[in-house]
Amino acid sequence: MNKSSWSRRSFCRYLAGGAAALAAPMNLHAGASPAKPWNFVFILVDDLGWSDLGCYGADLHETPYIDRFASQCTRFSDAYAASPVCTPTRASIMTGKHPARLHMTVWREDTLRPPNRNRKLITPQCVSDLPHDEFTIAEAMRTSGRQTAHIGKWHLGGASHYPETQGFDVNIGGTHWGAPNSFFYPYRGDEYYGEYRYVPHLEFGEPGEYLTDRLTDEALNVMEKMKDDPFYLQLAFHTVHSPIEGKPELVEYYQKKRKAGMHHKNATYAAMVHSLDENVGRVLQKIDSLGIADRTVVFLFSDNGGVANEIRGQFVTDNHPLRSGKGSLYEGGVREPLMVRWPGVTRAGAVCREPVCSIDFYPTMLEIAGIPGDADQNRRMDGISFASLLKDPGARLDREALYWHYPHYYPTTTPVSAIRKGDWKLLEYYEDGHLELYNLKDDLSEVNDLVQKNPGKAAALHAQLQNWRSQVNAQLPTPGSP
Repeated sequence: MNKSSWSRRSFCRYLAGGAAALAAPMNLHAGASPAKPWNFVFILVDDLGWSDLGCYGADLHETPYIDRFASQCTRFSDAYAASPVCTPTRASIMTGKHPARLHMTVWREDTLRPPNRNRKLITPQCVSDLPHDEFTIAEAMRTSGRQTAHIGKWHLGGASHYPETQGFDVNIGGTHWGAPNSFFYPYRGDEYYGEYRYVPHLEFGEPGEYLTDRLTDEALNVMEKMKDDPFYLQLAFHTVHSPIEGKPELVEYYQKKRKAGMHHKNATYAAMVHSLDENVGRVLQKIDSLGIADRTVVFLFSDNGGVANEIRGQFVTDNHPLRSGKGSLYEGGVREPLMVRWPGVTRAGAVCREPVCSIDFYPTMLEIAGIPGDADQNRRMDGISFASLLKDPGARLDREALYWHYPHYYPTTTPVSAIRKGDWKLLEYYEDGHLELYNLKDDLSEVNDLVQKNPGKAAALHAQLQNWRSQVNAQLPTPGSP
């Protein structure tokens, strides 16, 4: 299995050896600070669905390393992406702001196309590049003396807005594209997207080399070079985004494992999740072997829900029990797996059910790091720190509601906005103005629309959603052809 074949064979050795070495730092008193400033490793997966991991209920997929990581840290059941697609969520992570406020509500390639005027609604023209006047989390980390590195998918602007211009000392692989042409070396060509694409800075590979492995190799090398001083490392895997390509031996393994009644049925996608898991394990083992586990905070998150529609004639994944998937504002499009390990603070195996969102990562990392950031950026942020939840997963955040705004079309949706307040969630669809109301505590799958039974609740949430859109100056679709 090439570079990641160590994983399953050495899993028991890792448990016995690496885990034992890691156990001591995990027993630090809550709130204890390391001798040196905290390192941060932010692992961002592309298109990973809420139920794609074993610790979130996957049936076909095997993810022992991530499951073990979940047992060491705080796992969130109600974590959300700020958008059901990639670029907006990534912008929210970098800035702490809602995509609607940034006017970055759709993926970058779509911002460069002329609007389709043959639909009922014409979608708004969005910002293509993350503005330089945003003070990013990388800039905040760098001004605190940390080394900063981005590896993998960027998708937040053209060459003049690449990671190097947004606070990163190192950029390996980050471009304006949202996906590679292939997951196999040399990762270039025009077969999949109809334009010539490539992933830079990954030269001198070998035939059969897999992109997820190679990006991890680069991340391990960066950590090796940065280990003596505090750092912020953002590892943004392209997996499990299309093209849906897995290692042949793993695809064969999962084809044989499939059984009737499983929610997950795509063996190639399962192979991609398998490789993701192996490489998360490699990152965690490297942190351990470098002797920096007691001063390294690790985040694992996905940028939007799993793809629930077909790609090239095959359904990609199933977000069961959540409804729909990527592009949609139903739970399957925005609820994400999230795990955080803050040594000496998070409790092993803790589960937090308080809703958090990708807009919250920026202020959370500022609080953990104990750095002020930029006063102006802080005043304009939409996110709030959830560091208190890492200390006490039963705590509550002082937040009235969460909001989403996706005034665009996707195979799973028409233009829509949504609000979650407590257990209640309201969606507003723009084509006909209809509302849908769900109680997530009783109906996680969003099958029982309660608008008719609770008109007062729906009206109140709708008014609050409209007020929020006005406050953030959200762009709205306009009438098009019937």
